[in-house]
Amino acid sequence: MLAASFTRRSAGVGAGVLRSLSTWSAVPAGPPDAILGVTEAFKADKDPRKINLGVGAYRDDQGKPYVLDCVKKAESILEASKPDKEYLPITGHAEFTKNAVKLAYGADSTPLKAGISSTQSISGTGALRIGAAFLARHYPHSKVVYLPSPSWGNHVPIFRDSGFEVRNYTYFDPTTLGLNFEGLKADLLTKAPENSVVLLHACAHNPTGVDPTPEQWAEISDICKERKLFPFFDMAYQGFASGSTSRDAFAVRHFVSQGHQIALCQSFAKNMGLYGERVGAFSLVTADPEEKARVDSQLKIIIRPMYSNPPVHGARIANTILANEDLYTQWEGEVKGMADRIITMREKLHNILTHDLKTPGDWGHIKSQIGMFSFTGLKKAQTVALADKAHVYMTADGRISMAGLNASNIAYFAESVDGAVKGTL
Repeated sequence: MLAASFTRRSAGVGAGVLRSLSTWSAVPAGPPDAILGVTEAFKADKDPRKINLGVGAYRDDQGKPYVLDCVKKAESILEASKPDKEYLPITGHAEFTKNAVKLAYGADSTPLKAGISSTQSISGTGALRIGAAFLARHYPHSKVVYLPSPSWGNHVPIFRDSGFEVRNYTYFDPTTLGLNFEGLKADLLTKAPENSVVLLHACAHNPTGVDPTPEQWAEISDICKERKLFPFFDMAYQGFASGSTSRDAFAVRHFVSQGHQIALCQSFAKNMGLYGERVGAFSLVTADPEEKARVDSQLKIIIRPMYSNPPVHGARIANTILANEDLYTQWEGEVKGMADRIITMREKLHNILTHDLKTPGDWGHIKSQIGMFSFTGLKKAQTVALADKAHVYMTADGRISMAGLNASNIAYFAESVDGAVKGTL
């Protein structure tokens, strides 16, 4: 009788009432991820001509994911060694972090002898999170960070969630589709208070593909020194931007040579194709071994409650490549091959738009920008038209992943852009 009564009462409770009784009824829906939305729309499109230029991952000339041959060889070496599955220490694979730091700072870097505190991280995002948390807790001068405008979308929430006030400095010039260097200098000289943290993209700026020249980097270094600004480098594309690991590390190495105690985040997702392995490193230049030991201890205190210790497999792959002379040489050739393919796509796209189709506008920025991404200068309405009428998908700000272009689709893409610009799609 009691059970029957309870059943009748439950049946009479509507879904809306049950929702109002839920602990999570007041949780608002978050905004959709812009890039995820592009991918979902692409997958739903049945047109065989469709192109996805939203994904930040390398594709070969057949539009397929690419596993580097040196990675395959490294995995074979690891498999033959029959490694265990034990936990890594809190700061990860020590040999990997040593070689990662050497790759970034250079084998002859003075801080390598004096002291660089480093830890393995969960790719570049994890490195940023560790670094932001460390600075929020231990950087004594400021809790304000300046990001370039625009910057990678994850930079804002990472620093904000770590307790920083996030501000911007001028970077991209939408008129020239290049660097607004005078605006950048003015902001760092007058807008950013002394001792502020300044985030710098070491190479292949995401999302614009616009980098300072070596001479401009030298000026930025001087300004940071004059204003006592703390340089926080994000280097997600070493080797992948120009095809040279040394050239892409110029900014980092120059700042260090000028006496800056930088913070550095590294990722091996793009340059080794280890996207899902989540391999990265975070490092800080310290004054001496004693200071390094203290910083090391505090990094462990931050990491331990965050995720205890990092995954092992990807770090073993990366370290096998970095530590093996033959594999390292092969890797340098393969990462240059990836960079060169993207550079070739830039040149072809520029030539088709400029010379073959005579598309209105100046398309020189397609060639002058560098790395995986390009800010095309296309307007939101044009990107919508490209998706709706030409089945070409990109983010609404006109950013495209150059890696999504290949010999089979670049002509169609250029013709579609031409139609969007001329309004003839």
